[in-house]
Amino acid sequence: MAVLDQLTSQQAIDLENKYGAHNYHPLPVVLNKGEGVYVWDVEGKKYYDFLSAYSAVNQGHCHPKIVNAMTNQAQTLSLTSRAFYNDILGKYEKFACEYFGFDKLLPMNTGAEAVETALKLCRKWAYEVKGISENDAEIIVCENNFHGRTTTIISFSNDPVARKNFGPYTDGFIKIEYDNLDALENTLKSNPNVAGFLVEPVQGEAGVYVPADDYLNRAKALCKQYNVLFIADEVQTGIARTGRLLATCGDCNCENKNCSGTPDVKPDVLILGKALSGGAYPVSAVLANDSVMHVIKPGNHGSTFGGNPIAAAVAIAALEVVRDEKLAENAFQLGNLFRSELNKYIATSSIVNLVRGKGLLNAIVINDNEDSDTAWNICMALKDNGLLAKPTHGNIIRFAPPLVMTEDQLLDCVSIITKTLKQFELK
Repeated sequence: MAVLDQLTSQQAIDLENKYGAHNYHPLPVVLNKGEGVYVWDVEGKKYYDFLSAYSAVNQGHCHPKIVNAMTNQAQTLSLTSRAFYNDILGKYEKFACEYFGFDKLLPMNTGAEAVETALKLCRKWAYEVKGISENDAEIIVCENNFHGRTTTIISFSNDPVARKNFGPYTDGFIKIEYDNLDALENTLKSNPNVAGFLVEPVQGEAGVYVPADDYLNRAKALCKQYNVLFIADEVQTGIARTGRLLATCGDCNCENKNCSGTPDVKPDVLILGKALSGGAYPVSAVLANDSVMHVIKPGNHGSTFGGNPIAAAVAIAALEVVRDEKLAENAFQLGNLFRSELNKYIATSSIVNLVRGKGLLNAIVINDNEDSDTAWNICMALKDNGLLAKPTHGNIIRFAPPLVMTEDQLLDCVSIITKTLKQFELK
């Protein structure tokens, strides 16, 4: 078989199973084309994408503005490393800093890299600014977090699949319950060596858990009171996904004036990834003000590809699309509609307990235990009916379509979802 021969779905799956490491359990669908909210498999069947590459494709598949920015830059200059300046990185850094309201940006490639960067930044700030004794700094994290799968990050995960047989683990982290301000305050009171609090504004992988409306605001106030950095991991929730430019919003220039609920919170350190790239090319970033970022000096941190010209051009285009097409506003309005329509169904359902989320980051909880295969079977049936989604944590199905979706498309998807769920109603 020649490398470029057209494969059937089964041939493509067999190749991956034979030659690829088995570190994922994909839905058995083989995709080879995407446009907007749709993807097509190799046999030509069309699907709604309700995962958006874990929110990396907020702007829709193959957005022409983002693709053009990538291809134009790739034909001019693709990589210099940071040994030299290039003529696009500074433009991107200025654009993003003004866009999100920060002084400095440290460019990286992937979400996990950006989290690791934020952890290093926090520790160095702790020793050089806060005055914690070297190697004594601790960072508070939340139970059921998901920040990536590097060795350091899994050290403060409580997911046994991600952790088991990957030790020894990295010290320096304190786990507390998510959405528990008393636990945060008690930890801050009792430990003067706390340097930062790392938190997801919405816990995505844990099942789209949305905290109380005042949680982030009051957590930030506690961090300020105890001179601790508030670090927001918005790799998945950022870039308009939750109906705001950022789930924390802060001082960003989000034009969505209808997104009441969560008060504005300005993180001390902001972590971005996924949709910063528009799904076209790996781009991530850590943003902070000079009072924090000034501790990073030449040689402290870096990446050969971090800040490369293609990534910079892609990120500018990706953010312009979010702004110009008002994707935060669209996510806010369609998210409310989605939950409202699903709740109408859930009111008389025996198979779905609830729907929860913000914007177009939502999940339904299936009326079965986490060890069951019901959610997986529902996703298989959704696939057969033309919609792609995946379970998270066994009995929870996450729904996160591209933010370019229209109201008519969303209602069509609600119809597919409810029609599919009816097949599984308990008799």
